[in-house]
Amino acid sequence: MTRPFRIAIVLATALMILAPVGLVIYQSFLSGPFFQPSSTFTTQAYEFVLFEEDDFREAFINSAIIAAGMTAIAVPLGCIMAFLLVRTDLPGRRLIEPLVLVPMFVSSVVLAFGFVVALGPVGIVSVWVKGIVGTIPWYLYSKTALIVIAGLTHVPHVFLYASSALRSLGSDVEEAARSSGAGPFRVALTVSLPMIMPSILYATVLVFFLGFELFGLPLVLGDPERILVLATYLYKLTNKLGTPSYDLMAVVVVSIILVTLPLVYTQRKLLAAANRYVAVKGKASAQKPLAIGAWRWPAVGLIVVWLGFTVVIPVSALVLRSFLSTWGEGVAIWPNLTLNHFRELMGYPNLVRGIVNTLLIASVGGALSVGFYALVNLALHRWRSRWTALMDYLVLVPRAMPGLIAGLAMFWLFLFTPVLQPLRQTLFSLWLAYTLVWLAYGMRLVSASLLQIGPELEEAGRVVGARPAQVSRDVTLPLIKAGLIGSWVLIFVTFVREYSTGVYLLSPGTEVIGSLLVSLWGTGAVDLVTALSTVNLVLILVGLALMFALGNKRHA
Repeated sequence: MTRPFRIAIVLATALMILAPVGLVIYQSFLSGPFFQPSSTFTTQAYEFVLFEEDDFREAFINSAIIAAGMTAIAVPLGCIMAFLLVRTDLPGRRLIEPLVLVPMFVSSVVLAFGFVVALGPVGIVSVWVKGIVGTIPWYLYSKTALIVIAGLTHVPHVFLYASSALRSLGSDVEEAARSSGAGPFRVALTVSLPMIMPSILYATVLVFFLGFELFGLPLVLGDPERILVLATYLYKLTNKLGTPSYDLMAVVVVSIILVTLPLVYTQRKLLAAANRYVAVKGKASAQKPLAIGAWRWPAVGLIVVWLGFTVVIPVSALVLRSFLSTWGEGVAIWPNLTLNHFRELMGYPNLVRGIVNTLLIASVGGALSVGFYALVNLALHRWRSRWTALMDYLVLVPRAMPGLIAGLAMFWLFLFTPVLQPLRQTLFSLWLAYTLVWLAYGMRLVSASLLQIGPELEEAGRVVGARPAQVSRDVTLPLIKAGLIGSWVLIFVTFVREYSTGVYLLSPGTEVIGSLLVSLWGTGAVDLVTALSTVNLVLILVGLALMFALGNKRHA
């Protein structure tokens, strides 16, 4: 690509990122809505939210407690599972490993519904346990339950980074420790895990950061006991005072970004440190699994129990409930099996439109997003410039914006920018918000493919007289075609499970399954929620099947 074209792409991307963020920051310093000429500059909204609003203070403290609690659960468990599945002779580890990642692909709001249907006061498992022991020995709507569930469902994030780092280590040091008489778990605690400490710290910051982003789990599990976190506080603030409080909402958004942006920046620094650490210590030497002897089956049991509680129980209960005409104490399952909820689903045009829109935005929109991510990556590819460093930091900004906030910012941008107003109630607004929210993720997916292309191949194209654009089109893109298809499948699954970004953009014509689920849950339509959640799970299953099929084809 030519330098002017590269700069144009960087500037266009920067505008796409900074316009909604700038609008939110501008609104936070106004006395009223930014579209009212009478609005003046003031810090009243900050003074009210930060010093007078008790709900904000409570939500902030709750977010910090939940983020810390879920980190304390997810990090040790994720590290233990990574060690067991990567470094030991655990039975069936090849089969178990992909299953550990499943919670990452299921929408957290769908999982939350599943926990309510399974373990709520009249949940399927709760009723069964009550029939045996006479009482339900847990309470789902407590802060403790919320922390435990959030922690357990975020274990895969830690596992992903810890297992990746463990694979890059040779087994010689571990074997030396074993030869000197250390047991397998002493080897894990004193040798293996300390050697990947930068990756563990990275995962710790990531999970803590995701704790501040939580929306689906607190909305479903915290609302009955009025447990507010920052995201649910923002969601409820929309109508708390009777009319939309633009200035207060903007202040809350700015507060969340101020908390999350340093965490994202810290992640970037830790990731760089982790890569340097692995480059020094790691070698492509053969790895010999550590024998853990009698601990093999208890270790398998630990993972199976985690997987059962985190995925199997909530998802199975949710799917089963979608096929039951009613449920409660004394209700039998077999006589009440029905397809009526799915027939009812098809009777609502907005719900049918939501399913169709979800498929469109995940398939066509996902392909367009991958095309956009590839274009930006190609513009930065092998370009030593300060513009590249600028983009590296700019792509972090959307990562610091939870989907709910990005959706709100895009809603305001489309609502009050005359040029964009005609597009507000179209899927374009939703696609743009999705693309922005997952910009950092998509960029990383595509850049991983580009990094595998040796520079000599592109240089050969230039030697024979091809222009930079021709080299990108005829050499680079064909070489990363498989990577782009894999990226599209991952983006497909990501867009299908996304729910918070579309909440503020929900309108006739822009319905998607995720935002409809949030909306329906507020009305108490449990039958429709479970049926629509089951449809969502089926679409995710199709995406995962595609992903595994492509993976097998690539390795065939």
